[in-house]
Amino acid sequence: MLFSSALIGLREGLEAALVVSILVAFLVKTDRRHALRWVWPGVGAAVLLSIAVGAVLTFTTAQLTFEHQELLGGSLSIVAVGFVTAMIFWMRKAAKSIAAELRGKMDDALDVGPAAVLLLSFLAVGREGLETAVFFYSTVQAAQKDTVQPLIGFAVGIAAAVVLAYLLYKGAVRFNLSKFFTITGVLLVFVAAGVLGYGLHDLQEAAFLPGIHTLAFDASATLPETSWYGALLKGIFNYSQQTTVLQAVAWIAYVGVVLPLFLKPSKKTAPAPVVAAASKE
Repeated sequence: MLFSSALIGLREGLEAALVVSILVAFLVKTDRRHALRWVWPGVGAAVLLSIAVGAVLTFTTAQLTFEHQELLGGSLSIVAVGFVTAMIFWMRKAAKSIAAELRGKMDDALDVGPAAVLLLSFLAVGREGLETAVFFYSTVQAAQKDTVQPLIGFAVGIAAAVVLAYLLYKGAVRFNLSKFFTITGVLLVFVAAGVLGYGLHDLQEAAFLPGIHTLAFDASATLPETSWYGALLKGIFNYSQQTTVLQAVAWIAYVGVVLPLFLKPSKKTAPAPVVAAASKE
């Protein structure tokens, strides 16, 4: 679970950190540093809210019955898959325009007042934080309630994201962000497919969905989860040695649909005709 949770932490953390660095850089370059005092409370409130949501989801469900735990865990796993799917497609589309969009929103917020600046900072970071909290809960469920490995993974990923965003802000490092988000997006498709399969299995254990005893395969003897390679597959892709037909079909369908759509080249806007451009002059 270390790899998948670290990947989520890195991806979500970098998006949030980039958002903050864009807002800070805009205020610094436009000589409006005084507004920074409203940015940091908004960012801090978003982080605290995300931690609180993750803690509540993770530690209070122990009071529920087994069936209700599985029902809640399965439902939130599917919600988390929806969040991650939307996230990778949104960042793929918005990577080139996010800076200009955030600068425009901050400019408008400055015209309104301090409360608007604080709210913009809160919302910009809070979205990523809430997604991370839900995915953290789903990862803990997939790890059989072991919170240590997912927590370490998320902490490492988020810490790396903050350092990387700071170095980018300072100009100490440069790399192709679009390529980075494409590579991590592909990895996240497989991670999300595993979470989807595990979520459906939870719903089957809660007797909400049928087919808990209808297995697509049982690899307990050849590829046990207790082996190092089985543990590696489980940590990265949420591999299950006993996979139901519903899990297998959902995994294949998700990867088969989402991955080609994600890798499909974006349509380029056709250049304006030369005659039309000349007529405007």
